[in-house]
Amino acid sequence: MTFDTLIDRRGTHSSKWDGMQANYGVSPEEGLAMWVADMDFASPEPIRSAVRALADHGVFGYFGDDSAYRAAICWWMKERHGWTVDPKAIFTTHGLVNGVAMCLETWTDPGDGVVLFTPVYHAFARIIRASGRTVVECPLTRDESGTYQMDFAAYDAMMTGKERMVILCSPHNPGGRVWTQGELQGVADFARRNDLLLVSDEIHHDIVMPGAKHIPMPVAAPDVSDRLVLLTAASKTFNIAGSHVGNVIVHDPDLRARFAARMAGMGISPNAFGMHMVTAAYSAEGAAWVDELTAYLDENRRVFDDGVATIPGLQSMPMQATYLAWVDFSGTGMAPAEFTNRIEQGAKIAASHGSTFGLGGESFMRFNIGMPRVQIQEAVSRLQTAFSDLQ
Repeated sequence: MTFDTLIDRRGTHSSKWDGMQANYGVSPEEGLAMWVADMDFASPEPIRSAVRALADHGVFGYFGDDSAYRAAICWWMKERHGWTVDPKAIFTTHGLVNGVAMCLETWTDPGDGVVLFTPVYHAFARIIRASGRTVVECPLTRDESGTYQMDFAAYDAMMTGKERMVILCSPHNPGGRVWTQGELQGVADFARRNDLLLVSDEIHHDIVMPGAKHIPMPVAAPDVSDRLVLLTAASKTFNIAGSHVGNVIVHDPDLRARFAARMAGMGISPNAFGMHMVTAAYSAEGAAWVDELTAYLDENRRVFDDGVATIPGLQSMPMQATYLAWVDFSGTGMAPAEFTNRIEQGAKIAASHGSTFGLGGESFMRFNIGMPRVQIQEAVSRLQTAFSDLQ
């Protein structure tokens, strides 16, 4: 099975495909699902073999002895990212949205401010507000190439003293930005100056385009370890988001003790299937598959961006990581209601509305390009037709 294989996910309880009609008015029978951030590729053979072995065994009890699971995570982070992880620092949550929620519960109180560099992954703000905390939006700026930048002087001026945490998305979703060493150190310094706990969500760290290099926050800014929490997962990398397994990695002993107490108080224990899947994924065979995936996604990116560039008024932000294209429609002069209608009712594409990602996202749409290339080519053709009057 290759990345070009078309897999029909309709009628499989897929949020991405079976939720198109309810969320966007796009029928899955004729539409393209480019919103939810999972891919339309089969996971690699090591994962499927692990699941088959569990199914064949037939007994689905509690997961015990997670030493191999922890060792696989440590091997992967060292091998792929040059980051040495203490296995005792790893906590397993029900995915990273749950991991964010657990961080909020552990280290903040209702009413506290939580800083986001917006636009950014929409679930952050949703969870912050649902937990009774306050979202503090620090807008990203854009340079002459349209790439996101940070303005720490402006962000310092926005702080009131009520903020307790900052959440960084690294690499950035939806902008596909891989932050530099200097930028990561800047975030760490910002957190220290304003006495903020720094939560770095690095779920997209394995899907980085050629020419870019992801640096884990502990490697970029080791001096911030006393206030740093890392979030990682195999879910985006290996397309196993439905396993709902994520890792909160806490090296500081005091922070770790507080998080362990909160985990114990919530009665959280791991999903056995997900633990087996992650252990199988973080392997030499899994690494080879990721290299092939990244090369395929890079060509998808080129095809999509080249197609978008032919439509006057549209601009794709340069994608250094993720499989999420961030397209600016402001050059069309259209209001969001008009360009989204053209995409949904004209092109029959379900894509994520930019406004859901916070300040600065209003003129954008996010398109998931983690699908067979023939569907990317079809999406480009549909968009060109939907905006043909601009040609």
